[in-house]
Amino acid sequence: MQTVIIVVHLMIVATLIATVLLQKSEGGGLGVGGGAGFMSSRGTANLLTRTTAVLAVGFFATSLFLSWYASYDRKPSSIVGTTPASQSQPAGPANPAPPTSGGILDSLKKADEQQQQQTPPVPPGPQAPRSQ
Repeated sequence: MQTVIIVVHLMIVATLIATVLLQKSEGGGLGVGGGAGFMSSRGTANLLTRTTAVLAVGFFATSLFLSWYASYDRKPSSIVGTTPASQSQPAGPANPAPPTSGGILDSLKKADEQQQQQTPPVPPGPQAPRSQ
C-alpha cells in the first residue's frame, strides 16, 4: 500500500511542477507565446490556478498520509539491538565497580606480552652516524 501511495505522490509532484511552470508569470515565464490556443488567456489562468490548488491539496494529503503510515505501529527499537540498560540490569549498587580484568584491552595486552616473551630480541641494525 505504501508503494502505491508513493507512486501516486510522485505523479502528483510531477504534474504539480509542470502546472506551475506552465503558468504565466509577471515576466512571461514558460507560459509565453499562447494566444492561438483553444482557451483565452483568462480561461487558461483560471484553469491552471484551480489545477494547481487541487494538486497542492493532493500533495499535502499524500504527504500527511505517508508520514502517518510510516509511524503507524512503530515499536521502540535500539540501534545496538539490546534491551535498554534500565530493564536489563538487576537491582544492585548504584555505582558498580569497574571491571579489573577480562576486557578486550587486557586480553590484547596479555597476548602482546606472550608474543614478546616467545620471540628473541632483535639485534639493532646499522646506526646512522651522529654529529657531535
